Amino acid sequence: MSNESEIRSESLDFIREIVTEDLKNNKNDGKIVTRFPPEPNGYLHIGHAKAICLDFGVAAEYGGICNLRMDDTNPTKEDTEYVDSIVNDVRWLGFEPAALYYASDYFDKMYECAVELIKRGKAYICTLSNEEWEEYKGNVNTPGKDSPGRARSIEENLDLFARMRDGEFEDGAMVLRAKIDMAHPNIHMRDPVIYRIRRVEHFRHGNKYCIYPMYDFAHPLEDAIEGVTHSFCTLEFEIHRPLYDWFLEAIDFPHRPRQIEFSRLNIGYTVMSKRKLMQLVKENHVSGWDDPRMPTVCGLRRRGVPAAAIRKMCKTVGITKVESIISPGVLENCTREILNAEASRYMAVLDPLKVTITNFPENGVEPLDAVNNPEDPAAGSRKISFGKTLYIDRADFMMEPPKGYFRLAPGAEVRLRYGYFIRCVDVVKDANGEVCEVLCTFDPETRGGNAPDGRKVKGTIHWVNAEDCIKAEVRLYEQLFTAEKPGEDGVDFLTQLNPDSLKVVNGYLERALDEVKVGDVVQFERVGYFACDQDSTAERKVFNRTVTLKDSWAKKK
Repeated sequence: MSNESEIRSESLDFIREIVTEDLKNNKNDGKIVTRFPPEPNGYLHIGHAKAICLDFGVAAEYGGICNLRMDDTNPTKEDTEYVDSIVNDVRWLGFEPAALYYASDYFDKMYECAVELIKRGKAYICTLSNEEWEEYKGNVNTPGKDSPGRARSIEENLDLFARMRDGEFEDGAMVLRAKIDMAHPNIHMRDPVIYRIRRVEHFRHGNKYCIYPMYDFAHPLEDAIEGVTHSFCTLEFEIHRPLYDWFLEAIDFPHRPRQIEFSRLNIGYTVMSKRKLMQLVKENHVSGWDDPRMPTVCGLRRRGVPAAAIRKMCKTVGITKVESIISPGVLENCTREILNAEASRYMAVLDPLKVTITNFPENGVEPLDAVNNPEDPAAGSRKISFGKTLYIDRADFMMEPPKGYFRLAPGAEVRLRYGYFIRCVDVVKDANGEVCEVLCTFDPETRGGNAPDGRKVKGTIHWVNAEDCIKAEVRLYEQLFTAEKPGEDGVDFLTQLNPDSLKVVNGYLERALDEVKVGDVVQFERVGYFACDQDSTAERKVFNRTVTLKDSWAKKK
């Protein structure tokens, strides 16, 4: 499934300019191969979506292929659960990988490459502890000093490395390091670790291996083995690029991918760190990885955000090298634009106030015509029932309305959506003096919302038939954090959780909403867009607010 028409910009970003130039010069024999390489140690979030759209988008636009690769080199945190979720999320976003690979498919090949580095005198066994290495490696102002292991012979290094692989040594007893330059200004080039001992069961290979390659060593090899031509990474990997290139040159690998860095996607009022997201889940601050307040792809999907809206946001944000914080309003606006064209409209009352039509027959029911989607004539219409007792939203009535208030009030007349003009003639108050019922009359000559005598009303309100509606749980979501950058300046990000990020109300919905399916997104007229949640049962529907009708973020600026 290709979405290149949605992703490609009218003017090329700097990455597409590079790819265009490479094709013009017939580099890689005119081939384009990209990859999306997540580590299966958590669920994908909105930041990954930008990388997915770039990796798959470039491949599609230039007639190439994009592979999905699980970077499973750290068995302590990885699991099949995350693999399955990643595959599902990529496909839900609208992309089909050319192939599914695992970094662990290449463990034997990586071991051979490490042996080749030793044979070339470019790797050695180091027995320094982590604490000792911190002293040896120096800092940005001070060159490092050679590990004693640098003086070992090739034969001794080969022997020790083989014994590492065979499980002769304990975890942490030694590592294999690349022999580069202990005075290099880039700290990452100061004899980085290639392999470490780690007796942990791998979710695919069990206990077959007790040594595992480091990411900086595995990454370029994986790309080279798969024939990747352009390896797109976020900016934090820019400082690692010299090491990426060094490994391929040192091994003299026949294929040399090109690594290109771009800015990651950062959205305000949430966190993108897998560690922090994991903490939110483990400590039950959210209901799970797919909690609709989470920035995870599965959370956004459950909230009702369409895949097309995420792709549109990624196109809107663009590809640059400038780090910035994007307002959540960008995704919300993209979501509104997509749903406005696609979502069916229904009426729902979330803060009900009873209205009795005094001159309507007892037990009377009248079917009215309602438009399913004014943006899509092909969506047709449906029947809604009008009766003697209705619910309106409490905000649509005031005893003493201010100037400019055009909704229902004593003596005032309003239009009911798809229905009639009604006029408030009296109210009923409870023991606390609060209005609990509004008594109205209706004008039977105004069916459909127009008066034959030409009189006009300025207010139109929504409603449901109290005798022919369903009661549903409606979850109103707000941003998860109160701070734009949670955890900034050393603040505990958990102290900035928004206590009002979820409000649950009982709403009254028109009967037709009983037929929507889990995952369907609809518009509650004048209220917002809502998705039918997986917690729904045959007896009770549950809806999640996807987004309001208006941009609330504009007020925050």
